Amino acid sequence: MDLFKQNTSLLSPLADQLRPQCLEDFVGQKHILGPGKMLTQFIEAGNIPSMIFWGPPGVGKTTLAKIIANKTKNHFITLSAVTSGIKEVKEVIAKAKHNLDYYSHKTILFIDEIHRFNKAQQDAFLPHVESGTITLIGATTENPSFEVISALLSRCQVVTLKQLEAEDLKKIIERALTKKNKPNLLNEAGKDILIENAYGDARYLLNILEDLFQICPDQDIISDEDVSEKIYRRAHLYDKKSEHHYNVISAFIKSMRDSDPDAALYYLARMIDAGEDPLFICRRMVIFASEDIGNANPSAVQVAVSCKDSFAFVGMPEGWIPLAHCAAYLAGSPKSNATYAGYQKALEDVKKHGPLEVPLHIRNAPTKLMKNLGYNKGYKYAHSHEGNKVEQQHLPDKIKDKIYYHPTENGFEKKIKEWLKR
Repeated sequence: MDLFKQNTSLLSPLADQLRPQCLEDFVGQKHILGPGKMLTQFIEAGNIPSMIFWGPPGVGKTTLAKIIANKTKNHFITLSAVTSGIKEVKEVIAKAKHNLDYYSHKTILFIDEIHRFNKAQQDAFLPHVESGTITLIGATTENPSFEVISALLSRCQVVTLKQLEAEDLKKIIERALTKKNKPNLLNEAGKDILIENAYGDARYLLNILEDLFQICPDQDIISDEDVSEKIYRRAHLYDKKSEHHYNVISAFIKSMRDSDPDAALYYLARMIDAGEDPLFICRRMVIFASEDIGNANPSAVQVAVSCKDSFAFVGMPEGWIPLAHCAAYLAGSPKSNATYAGYQKALEDVKKHGPLEVPLHIRNAPTKLMKNLGYNKGYKYAHSHEGNKVEQQHLPDKIKDKIYYHPTENGFEKKIKEWLKR
């Protein structure tokens, strides 16, 4: 039986063969593990709270949960939210209650991809987490603020795991080469290529290494050129409905707002490369041109709309060219949100005071009755006065002295400011 276990373990994926069994062998996450760190203190005290492990793929969420169970000598049960439902959850809860009632053994229930459980399924854990029947550890690549119900979040510590650093990945590569008894298979350049393409994901790194072992079983050394040829390009961590989508578009907008064309082009390239809808990017740039540039450069919105039309005409693969042109132009343009802010202030008064009476002298008077009531009486026609400018009240009496639009000194808006002062 032991021989069978040994043989099957050798046939298991390399990532599983190298999975650390203790904290001392765990690589990375120094911000939560180590002397005096929160998670280490929990483990050493043996009093593990329910937790949500939030982080990108391949950073050790499952491994860490298993290590915690081993270290604290708790019973460990794992479920995948992809393949499990309420029936499996109830069975696990019943088993956990039995272990606690008859053997005084606590159970750590690990839920992989907990964000895939719906609200009703997540609700099922609440009384058992509350009573201590189970210690729940959920793993998710999605922001738990959006994907985990608030009642469950309030009963769990959220532990954020980060992408592994280059030095962490290098240590994992060396462990794998030692395990396969091929310590010199890769030179430093080859290791660097693997690390650069892993994007902090240890599982991806080990899968590539395993492919190299199988492709080159008789080679003592693989050149960095061979590594580059055999590595496959992985999809970026980006989903049009996930937090990554919102993080990147937010960074794109803020880079343009802060007049940083280099960062704007970088985030634009990330979105296009990841398959973002180019028309979504166009819409955001049109909005940005009015919201953040406004009258500091009135041409900006025309450029943004022309970018949309240009992309629709050109399409991909060359469509990125007008998108990049527009992003750099908007980033390099003078900025003003005076019209945006002015509208928001005006809207506040609309909501606060309701539909105030429009002054009679600026109302139209198409009928005799309206003229008799004073509509349009005393109205001054601007084009009949010097400089096409008149002084007369336009706002309702209650807010007649309000000023909503405060032009800046930036770009063309400076000229608007000067004109209004006259």
